[in-house]
Amino acid sequence: MAPGMVNDLEYLAARLHGRRSRLAEAERLDALCRLTHLAELGHAVYPDAEFHTAADFQRRLAQHLVRELSGFLKHLEGPGADLLAWMLVRFQVENMRVLLRSFMHRTPLEGPEKYLLSLPHDLTLDVQALMAAESLEEFTELLPSGTPRKSLREALGTYHDQPRPFFLEAALDRGYFQELLARAEQLSGEDTELIKPIVLQEVDAFHLMLIVRGKFQYGLTPELLLPLRVHGSGIPSAQFSSMLGAPDILTAASLAVGRAIDALPSELGSSEASATVDPSALEALVWKRNLRLSKRAFRRSHMGLGAVVGYLGIRRVEVANLITLSEGIRVGVATEAIRARLIPRADLESVYV
Repeated sequence: MAPGMVNDLEYLAARLHGRRSRLAEAERLDALCRLTHLAELGHAVYPDAEFHTAADFQRRLAQHLVRELSGFLKHLEGPGADLLAWMLVRFQVENMRVLLRSFMHRTPLEGPEKYLLSLPHDLTLDVQALMAAESLEEFTELLPSGTPRKSLREALGTYHDQPRPFFLEAALDRGYFQELLARAEQLSGEDTELIKPIVLQEVDAFHLMLIVRGKFQYGLTPELLLPLRVHGSGIPSAQFSSMLGAPDILTAASLAVGRAIDALPSELGSSEASATVDPSALEALVWKRNLRLSKRAFRRSHMGLGAVVGYLGIRRVEVANLITLSEGIRVGVATEAIRARLIPRADLESVYV
């Protein structure tokens, strides 16, 4: 790398504008949807690689995103570098979740490379020590210091009578998002205007799906879910409590409009539809708002930090869509059915409430 490129935000932003033109979006994504074999999809996305399973392809997508984000850091400094470095921790938390689940179910994790993402050395977990822990408390203390470990430690106290994976994995996420918010607070000027809405949306999407899954899918009480709230989010404490007390998914989701989602689908307006809301439809709306905010930051910031964070959001949607596409091909889903599941979902015409 030539001298002067380190900490050169404009150089990085210019590169990302070039990369954006090659992403699997719009017409290119439509073309990929017409492929019927995994080998064709793999070659179209990674011409120099060969994939034997959908899992191999999906792992390559995730690892590529990790490497790309890691490469951003050498061009950044100050609060921007701190924020992007923490966004990389998202993948470490995913590895923590995999190991925690395996530990709690007492299932051996053979060949960790098949289940865990490879991360930079400073984010690598001691898999052998973690899996040899004799208790959840010991497992927790063997994790790297930081808000995810602190949050998990607190959850072990809160849920000591019923330490279910759902609570503990959500606690890891809560710790991640709490620090993400703290680092976003250090931004200033245009960066705050364009990036903080993306961060707040991610946090409140976590809140919405926590309630959808915890209360309406698993039947957990509001009292059990309340401690998992991330403080300082766009949804105030009283509003979060109202969401927890909502009688159905649609009512809870309506309270998150303008925070986690932009609007609700028009077809959910009837009482009959509200009783059978598909959580995956809400997840699609969550992704749709995140994509809109990311595109806004990428477009308006142009050569600033917002372009970097916006690009990352767009890339995450690209990866999610390619994973959906590869899964559809794997199980033999029709092309149109696959296309209907991609982000943004064309079938979810929204209305503002």
